[in-house]
Amino acid sequence: MKVPLLLVVTVWLNSQRGGCSLSSSCSYPPAKWCSSPESAVQCGVLKPCLVSNFTKSRQTADPIQVGLYYESLCPGCRMFLTEMLFPTWLMLGDIMSVTLVPYGNAQEKPDGSKYIFECQHGAQECLGNTIETCLLNMTNMAFPIIFCMESSSDVIGSAKTCASLYSPELDWGKVMKCVNGDAGNQLMHQNALETAALKPPHQYVPWITINGEHTEDLQDKAMASLYNLVCSMYKGTKPPACGGSQRHFRSDCHNK
Repeated sequence: MKVPLLLVVTVWLNSQRGGCSLSSSCSYPPAKWCSSPESAVQCGVLKPCLVSNFTKSRQTADPIQVGLYYESLCPGCRMFLTEMLFPTWLMLGDIMSVTLVPYGNAQEKPDGSKYIFECQHGAQECLGNTIETCLLNMTNMAFPIIFCMESSSDVIGSAKTCASLYSPELDWGKVMKCVNGDAGNQLMHQNALETAALKPPHQYVPWITINGEHTEDLQDKAMASLYNLVCSMYKGTKPPACGGSQRHFRSDCHNK
């Protein structure tokens, strides 16, 4: 699934430089561009698809596990997810895995057999957290959909459009049934339990774990260049993509 996503970025960059662009006759969503020779030809990406299939890295050791505990409307979380985590995953997805836990500094209160949630950035953030949690449990294209949402100026309003782009077969009605029903409520409760079980306890967001561990050193290195951190920690044969660098930034979201 990662190859078509990388092609989306490549085609967009080429179009910005005045180079090749996606064929106007393409009727396939990005996730299907490389699904067959016919789709690749129709969308004008046959050569990139062929090159990508031959340049995938062969994993020779356990992947680096990156966990992100975050909030859907936290500016620092959004920046890390869209400008650091997702691009690194696109390039190094063969040697890393990503776990997303949308909850962060939220609080839950029991209400009978259900839970009421209060989020740091208000009710809309609770809605965004629940939408993203349901997506994570309903489609293997959740990460690119969430990236699309978090890249938008309207995280909540863009959700349906982002889902239709990256997972056109996904029934949005079923997603919202999860969001508004018992399933979404219980999934958010599980996020609350997973966040509460962090050792050491999280003190701010984004809160990053590497192979299940959090230290200030790992946090700082991940925020500065997750790309370099994953490459340096991977114990197997380094993929050709290793060796790059990413921009630096800090989070601005803390506990209430």
